[in-house]
Amino acid sequence: MSAQTIVSRAEPVTPDEPPQRASARGAIGRVLGSSAGRNLGLVIALLVLFAIGAVTAGERFTNFENVLTIIRFASIIGVLSIGMTFVIIGGGIDLSVGSLMGLGSVVATLSVVQTFAESTSWLVMVVVAIAVGTLAGVLNGLVVSYGNVVAFMATLAMLVAARGFAEILSNRTTQIVRSQDFIEFFRANLIGVPVLIWIFVIVAALGWFLLNRTTFGRRTVAIGGNREAARLAGIKVKRHTVYLYGLAGLTAGIGAVMMLGRTTAGTSTHGELYELDAIAAVVVGGTLLIGGRGTIVGTVFGVLIFATLTNVFTQNNLNTSVQAVAKGVIIVLAVLLQQRFAARARR
Repeated sequence: MSAQTIVSRAEPVTPDEPPQRASARGAIGRVLGSSAGRNLGLVIALLVLFAIGAVTAGERFTNFENVLTIIRFASIIGVLSIGMTFVIIGGGIDLSVGSLMGLGSVVATLSVVQTFAESTSWLVMVVVAIAVGTLAGVLNGLVVSYGNVVAFMATLAMLVAARGFAEILSNRTTQIVRSQDFIEFFRANLIGVPVLIWIFVIVAALGWFLLNRTTFGRRTVAIGGNREAARLAGIKVKRHTVYLYGLAGLTAGIGAVMMLGRTTAGTSTHGELYELDAIAAVVVGGTLLIGGRGTIVGTVFGVLIFATLTNVFTQNNLNTSVQAVAKGVIIVLAVLLQQRFAARARR
């Protein structure tokens, strides 16, 4: 074998580039391709948006109350996005979470439920909303796993059915929350921070622990990476998939409770298009749409980026249509970057 052939099979190094520099360049590429590197990119993007807001809107944007407003605005979508992250990492998709949130808010504010809550505790409304979301999510999982229906179609059907059922139950009217204790709790502040933000923080922390420190999280990544290999490794893929959709339904139920606390009303229109915002936040946060990779931290940053972008447009009285275009551009760029990183990983 000639020396030229041996060199051609070695790690490619250009003639004008020393091996040390090539090695350093490869190390930088590995860092940028890692989850820490991707999260650093999200932090930089968020800081750039914040700087734009500070320059264009000044004190109105940078004051502490407005920062809390941004996070509070992000909190409900953020909770939905945590559940969506698990589903997408597991190789699925859930288009129904917004409708499940609307259905949960309607069922929790039905007269019979509120009457029972008044005689016992307002926590009954919380339990009912979360139970509705979780049961509907489990039904999604059963249809996808054991019915062998494509996740896109199964959850699309649930999106339509749940919204329609909510309209029937509420007769397309707005149902007002009667419990003052419920309203006061969800409008309260803890150490100067609204309760809704604390709920988002707690759900995100639990999601991070579940994904990164438990067998459940490792199985989710394995299923999303290679479903057949996970099955051969002894993972009960179908049962685990039901759990994933149940988890997405659970976060939709929590979102319904948060929406009730923010608006003091249940209606079938709650959560419209929230599923798209949640998917967008998850994708921008670095979770692969094909599954097998993603982080909760990235999802949180993705949610905050969109919330900050919305606030910048609002503070500057800019057209919402332009805002929608900007969101679309961000999503496309995120997907293109995903494809680039995925191609590099395959190489």
